[in-house]
Amino acid sequence: MKSYTDIEVSELSNTLAKNNVLLVDVRNDDEVARGVIDGAIHVMLSLLPLEYAKLTSADAVVFYCHSGVRSAHAADFAASKNIKSINLAGGVVAWAKAGYSLNPNS
Repeated sequence: MKSYTDIEVSELSNTLAKNNVLLVDVRNDDEVARGVIDGAIHVMLSLLPLEYAKLTSADAVVFYCHSGVRSAHAADFAASKNIKSINLAGGVVAWAKAGYSLNPNS
């Protein structure tokens, strides 16, 4: 049984509008250089065990990656640390298929 929930792209903006929900991009640096979902912070999956403490102040954390596999691992790890975790199903691939674009990472 998984310890996190999945969310569809169509539900993301409503979830983020709720109080204190953090959006985290767990892709590699080269992927993030191509753009991010507006409002996201970047914590590469391989660094999550070292940096998860900075996510604990949020009521919930939505993780995303390219296709949803790495973010599912991130969500599972964060849930094991008692962080309410949500995985964006399909990642930025689903985001693009829904007609949304990525913002330049600045």
